[in-house]
Amino acid sequence: MAVDYSLYLVTDSTDAILGTRDLVTVVSEAIEGGVTVVQFRDKTSETADLIRIGKQLHNITKQHRIPLLINDRVDVALAVGAEGIHIGQDDMDLATAQQLMRTDSIIGVTCSTIEEAREAACGGASYLGIGTMFATSTKENAKHVIGTAGTKAILSSLSAMDEKVATVAIGGINADNVQRVMFQSKATFKGLDGVAIVSTIMTAKDPRRTAKEMRMLIGNPPPSVIRNVTKTKRSVQELLQQIPDIVRKLGHTMPLCHNMTNFVVQNFAANVALSIGASPIMANHGGEAEDLAKLAGALVINMGTVTPEGILNYLQALRAYNSKGGPVLYDPIGAGATQIRREAVKVLMSGGYFDVIKGNENEIKTVWGESTIQQRGVDSGTSDSSSFEKALLVKKLAARERNVIIMTGAVDYLSDGEQTFEIRNGDAYLGRITGSGCTLGTTVAAFTAVAKQDKILAALAGILMFEIAAEQAARRQDVKGPGTFVPAFLDELSIIAQDAEKGDKAWLQAAKVVEIEF
Repeated sequence: MAVDYSLYLVTDSTDAILGTRDLVTVVSEAIEGGVTVVQFRDKTSETADLIRIGKQLHNITKQHRIPLLINDRVDVALAVGAEGIHIGQDDMDLATAQQLMRTDSIIGVTCSTIEEAREAACGGASYLGIGTMFATSTKENAKHVIGTAGTKAILSSLSAMDEKVATVAIGGINADNVQRVMFQSKATFKGLDGVAIVSTIMTAKDPRRTAKEMRMLIGNPPPSVIRNVTKTKRSVQELLQQIPDIVRKLGHTMPLCHNMTNFVVQNFAANVALSIGASPIMANHGGEAEDLAKLAGALVINMGTVTPEGILNYLQALRAYNSKGGPVLYDPIGAGATQIRREAVKVLMSGGYFDVIKGNENEIKTVWGESTIQQRGVDSGTSDSSSFEKALLVKKLAARERNVIIMTGAVDYLSDGEQTFEIRNGDAYLGRITGSGCTLGTTVAAFTAVAKQDKILAALAGILMFEIAAEQAARRQDVKGPGTFVPAFLDELSIIAQDAEKGDKAWLQAAKVVEIEF
């Protein structure tokens, strides 16, 4: 039979998940809501009970013309007459399963690495269950949590093979993240065929309704994609010509810029936002985000202070803005400094979609997952990377995450995965004051709020306005050092905003931007 893997239900009969409800009833209601494949998974029941329940489930799945698969147990699958089985890496090997099952049986294999996926595809697996996507309590012996990045790498490798195999992602997938999973996991030539769901449906008070909602979400792109209009490649000059318009638009709309940042820079960040024409709010309580996300602004998550409570607040706010389609900028401050911060990066990256990620070289390397340099505080640390290597990293990370990446430093690098730019603006004073990097994030986020359909233009506009204002402030006669630079810098940001309102584009002549070709 032709199999639709889009909404694949894996059952769980444990008390913690199923409780006192009847498994067959829950599965029946979920199928009515739109489940397209059912895997009967029960690691504890006696064989006779597995066969009895399996036959009951099969009667229902046959009525709806969808396949029933049995987890691991070939004997149960044959006794039930199920359409196939699913095996893990620690279960029966694929070749043996193929010998025992009928020739037309569906055989799925769990894979968490490229090597496992390629071996299963070459061996003739019907589909692959790729994961674990996110940490989950329903599968205690999960070998790897690979996230969307690991899934995308597997899909990319599979797309280059002659063997064609279906794929579903599994592990911690729910209504909050399923659209992002489908979007961010997609490789250039291969995407997921569906998602495997366990607790989201099995614990639902109304399995029918929950399955229907999940099916609808799977079939539609996330809000961040809906708002992001595909742009043709533009030259640096074409981009620069568009910047004055969005600077002026920012001043007219005064977008909300919601900052979740450390107390050290809150005042400075608020003043920067006001100077460019945005409306700042400093709100670190995640519970406020549900209301603030409705105001068509942007969110900045600045990881300056890392606490367990803070991480939970960040995640709550991230989900709120993702659900409303509001842009989110992530600033992984000091990401490589401690193991706690490195773990926090993993948690946040798996917790939602970031439209823009901004950080210094070490922070960006930590997000990529390959930093080997011990970061000293918020400083990037020593670098032995060439300009080309930095630009390539930014491009690769943007392509992987399907967003915009900014690597800051003496030279900045900006990419959306398609085009990559080198920016040589700014002044040394920015490195001698507290919070310059944080407030650059505030500036860029404000621009994403008014240019949601063109995030790379928004990022470029924010960087140039911020760094050219710094250059102009540093040249002023009244600036004698860092203490006098800060108020002059705020003045120059405001002056650029006023110039843009009057149609004066002269400030942009100082832009030092080149596109990097690979």
